[in-house]
Amino acid sequence: QVHLVESGGGLVQAGGSLRLSCVASLRPASRYVLGWFRQAPGKEREFVGGINRSGTTTEYADSVLGRFTISRDNAKDTVYLQMNSLKPDDTARYYCAAGPALVRTRSSYVSWGQGTQVTVSS
Repeated sequence: QVHLVESGGGLVQAGGSLRLSCVASLRPASRYVLGWFRQAPGKEREFVGGINRSGTTTEYADSVLGRFTISRDNAKDTVYLQMNSLKPDDTARYYCAAGPALVRTRSSYVSWGQGTQVTVSS
């Protein structure tokens, strides 16, 4: 299976921006749909967004639509999550995931990274 490693998390003030990266190894990233999920303390892991293998189609959760953008560079085996206009409610651990289909269902994704923490202060 593909191995995923996220980076780019940190502490940011409300209204600020962060860009998360997720690098794939052991298998080419181009073989997979790549998704981003997040999990806040005491809450279930939720879909943030995803991108198809070629990078031509994206989907987003309503809560981030218009603020977050997913892109990928298959030559670098990397997927990105650009997060703008961050809110305290965006505070969570963010996970990259790989799977066969661009869906919002967590169980559809077969490989997961360890996550990177994003904290948004008010």
